[in-house]
Amino acid sequence: MNTSTKKGKGLGEYMPLAFAAGIGSMLGSGIIVGLSATIVVWQEGLGLDTTQVGLLSGILTFAIAFGSLFGGRLADKIGRVLFFNWINLFYAIGAAICVFAPNFTVLLIGLIIAGLASGADLPVAMTIVSHDAPDEATAAQLVSTTQVFWQVGVFISFICAFLVSAMQGATGGRVVFAILAVFAVIAWLWRLLSPTFRRFHEAADVRDAARPAIVGNGKVSVTKVLFGADKKVLLTYFLAIVIFYVGWNLLANTWGQFQTYMFSKAGAAQSLATGLGIILNFVTLVLNIVFASIAGGKYRNKAFFAGIVISLIAMAAMAMGGANLWVIVGATAFMNLGSPLAGEALYKVWTQESFPIEIRASIQGFINGFSRLCCGLFALITPALVLPETIQTTMWCFFGIVIIEGIAGTIMIRAQKKYGTDEERQAHKIAA
Repeated sequence: MNTSTKKGKGLGEYMPLAFAAGIGSMLGSGIIVGLSATIVVWQEGLGLDTTQVGLLSGILTFAIAFGSLFGGRLADKIGRVLFFNWINLFYAIGAAICVFAPNFTVLLIGLIIAGLASGADLPVAMTIVSHDAPDEATAAQLVSTTQVFWQVGVFISFICAFLVSAMQGATGGRVVFAILAVFAVIAWLWRLLSPTFRRFHEAADVRDAARPAIVGNGKVSVTKVLFGADKKVLLTYFLAIVIFYVGWNLLANTWGQFQTYMFSKAGAAQSLATGLGIILNFVTLVLNIVFASIAGGKYRNKAFFAGIVISLIAMAAMAMGGANLWVIVGATAFMNLGSPLAGEALYKVWTQESFPIEIRASIQGFINGFSRLCCGLFALITPALVLPETIQTTMWCFFGIVIIEGIAGTIMIRAQKKYGTDEERQAHKIAA
């Protein structure tokens, strides 16, 4: 990257690319929350039993995980730009199948296709954005901006589910998935046809030609790079980010999938539980916008520590408050203040800054997929853990998880100060 590029000009010029990548993030959260918020509608409309309902949610989570695990590696083999341009067409096909699904089997097929595409898109889109950005500060802001779209997807899904909740049969669910399909088509065509994006890709390739290849001209192996000359640096980054993100995602996925469930079990009516979800996620949306503005600056690390402390207070309050609805709501609102400051946006930025461009998509895909697998397995027991009689113990366990992710994040911050970002290390090698 050319560090001499003016940050303001670069950010404004490249923001459309972040938006196009961000729509993919919006589709990722949209399908998770869209299914979660309309699952009762699908159950009633298609006559699903309890086991089938559980399978839909569980298999979608695993589809997203497998898409993340293998999408980045596939993109590295066939070409990241080609993959980036076309992956949302497959999402649109999957969502369209869901729209017209007459039964459980067809709905499941549609969810698997859309889930695989959704999981595969995120690591590749992040790599494209950081690769095309003209400097590191711009890349950090662009990557963190895509997280705003993830929260937009959550917000829109809650609103859509609320608006269609009165529709008969499975119609409400079909409408939500039709909206997702339309956005997927928009993302596909925009990425594929934009001459501006093509120019960004080509300019980045020219910059790449001027930097030394990490493994000569041969095939890039993620394992060889991680355990190569920079093993100590890259493995430190890798382990710190994995522990941090898995810990954060266990909390985020629990609230993403079971927030309405927790509110309902604590005594809230369905309409109140859904309405609270809209309000609370709006708080998170605003904070993600704030974080995006500081992601490339000196306040990023301060925001991380503030986010960890706020999250700890929220978990402690919920643990001590038990099953009281308004304590749960208040603590959730407080958690929504801390989570964006020390969460997924920071994980994305750290991953894109720390690893060589040749393996970024694969690394981010693995971390994202591994985390989703952990969340999918955890989701199998989550309903029993957030019942009124068990929620206090569960929240103390989450308190411990926040401490662990805080320690991992602190190690990451210190390591990056000591060893530098990938761009800084490459510049040092060239100078040497």
